[in-house]
Amino acid sequence: MMAESSSDEWLYRSLRKVAGTAAHLLSLGFPIVIALVSMPGSSLFSWHPFLMALSFSFIMTQAILLFSPETSLILSYSRKIKVRAHWLLQGMATLCAVLGLTIISFNKYLNDKPHFTSWHGLVGLITVLYICMQCIGGVSLLYPKLMKNWSLSKMKVYHATSGLVGYLLGCTSLLLGMCSTWFTETVTGFNWYLAICFPVLLALVLMNQMSNAYLKKKRMQP
Repeated sequence: MMAESSSDEWLYRSLRKVAGTAAHLLSLGFPIVIALVSMPGSSLFSWHPFLMALSFSFIMTQAILLFSPETSLILSYSRKIKVRAHWLLQGMATLCAVLGLTIISFNKYLNDKPHFTSWHGLVGLITVLYICMQCIGGVSLLYPKLMKNWSLSKMKVYHATSGLVGYLLGCTSLLLGMCSTWFTETVTGFNWYLAICFPVLLALVLMNQMSNAYLKKKRMQP
């Protein structure tokens, strides 16, 4: 029985390590793909898809994976340092997202086009507002004394859960962006289907990594 339990634990950790490593690669690969497609700097609009991909695919993914016990890039560092690094990365992700939203809004204004009329625009706006609130809420974990009537353990669960919702909103916004006229005319055929695999797989892996981080102890009990 003990041997079987050890084998299950080894398999579980191995699968999480493979999935986490894949997430690292996917999170880096997607902004590179978008950069090759949009060519940042070629136009004002070109910065919008790149900044959004950089924010939600790369920076935010890395911020979450900092707490992975298998694939964190700063695994040997203390939790305090991981929390500070996480908050810094989330701040950078939020800044990129706000810049991306500002750029596309200004671009629409210059071209006299309506904004927030598509699902991509609406979900994108909601996502950026949501992660701004999530980033502000994260301050309560940096300074828990500000929330005297709240249990720190509960605050961590609430923050992680709301963070997962924000991450999934970001992936959804990216997916909707790849359904836009600009992207579907630029990336066609098999390459389009390959491109949408990036945010879909990232969402699945991160959802599994984050949920298991809180459910693992209960699940591993006999």
